[in-house]
Amino acid sequence: MNDTIAAVATAAGVASLAIVRLSGPRACEIARSIAPEAALRPRHAQLCDLHDRQGVLIDRGIVLYFQAPRSFTGEDVVEFQTHGGYVVAQEVLEALIARGARPARPGEFSKRAFLNGKIDLSEAEAIARIIEAKSVDAARMLARQIKGELGRFVEEIRGELLGAMAHAEVMIDYAEEEIPSDLMEGLTRTLERLRERLEHLVESSRRRRGLIEGFRVAIVGKPNVGKSSLLNALLQYERAIVSDIAGTTRDTIEEHLRIGSHIIRLIDTAGIRNTGDTIEKIGVERSLKSIEEADLLIAIFDLSRPWEEEDERILEELRRVREEGREVIVLLNKRDLPREMDPEPLAPFDPLVLSTRESVDPLIEELSRRLDTLAGDGELMLASARQIEAVERAGEQITQAAEPLLRGELELFSYHLQEAIGALSELTHPFEHEEMLERMFGEFCLGK
Repeated sequence: MNDTIAAVATAAGVASLAIVRLSGPRACEIARSIAPEAALRPRHAQLCDLHDRQGVLIDRGIVLYFQAPRSFTGEDVVEFQTHGGYVVAQEVLEALIARGARPARPGEFSKRAFLNGKIDLSEAEAIARIIEAKSVDAARMLARQIKGELGRFVEEIRGELLGAMAHAEVMIDYAEEEIPSDLMEGLTRTLERLRERLEHLVESSRRRRGLIEGFRVAIVGKPNVGKSSLLNALLQYERAIVSDIAGTTRDTIEEHLRIGSHIIRLIDTAGIRNTGDTIEKIGVERSLKSIEEADLLIAIFDLSRPWEEEDERILEELRRVREEGREVIVLLNKRDLPREMDPEPLAPFDPLVLSTRESVDPLIEELSRRLDTLAGDGELMLASARQIEAVERAGEQITQAAEPLLRGELELFSYHLQEAIGALSELTHPFEHEEMLERMFGEFCLGK
């Protein structure tokens, strides 16, 4: 980390401000080369002229200096706040590079912060994910992780595992003596409690992944029940073609929509029915796949048509989905038309009765309530697949440690606990990490 790096830290586009960030041992020297007026007093904002390598004025902006080690990266950092827009920020960046800085790689500022001990890996991943958060709840949860909540959880579990290992080491040293039964029972209870805590964390994190990615909400039903009309009503514009011809929608249509404090991925699917049409059959297969991947289903039934075999097929899917613990909302559409359907089979789902031509406000209210339920109560959550995989491995090692403990094979018991500690350490401070760090920080955006 002997070189000095620079990058534009704000998104491309027209805006009032853009930020160019510079970090490294030559940050002050390079900053003064393009802003000779800059006094560079720590944490002092100064309005300065910014020049290119020929001395031509680029812009007049704010220069901020953060002195090592009291900066994000732990190095000397200088930030330039220029007028927004691609051209000005890019000119400042090119001037810095011409004076000796190197273009930063994606995530390199955060990587330097980690390597300099300013943040741990869990905090670094939270920084990356908070940019992608699709709900207020996710942003708040990730903000807590940036403050080190996951790191404290790992240290707590690690401390208990080290305590269990210490007991095992003592028992190994006094192997000729009988192991007290209460000590064995205490260790067994500790392992079970830790395993349950890790399993709960993994399960709740998988269930709430939509907080960051956007919950997947699929609209399903047989042809011509009003799926596309519902999509258009929720979006408040004509996104999907609506007609009386069955099978008009032959592919899935996906749009993003804000419901309450959540941004959801709303998916309109092809009508589910038996068909000989090759293209429509592909659409039906994609509809069934959307059901499998959805966090929440909106199933629409047509009150103006009698109950049919296709309705029964969809009902079976809904029962299966609900048994898996996923959310289902059932709509009885077209209440403005003469009723032909007996909705009794759908009674266990407490269906909403409405017409997409009139108002979908009851659905929006129910969606908001269900999404808040999926979001949970703000408890700790793992922010990435990498974190989930590491916690799963830790739980598996704790499970495997129980059997050798009961057999008195204490060396093997300690080995499994060491493996569990190693897996948990990957969340914060891994032992062997260079390749993993390159992959992880490489997924960050430039300037971060």
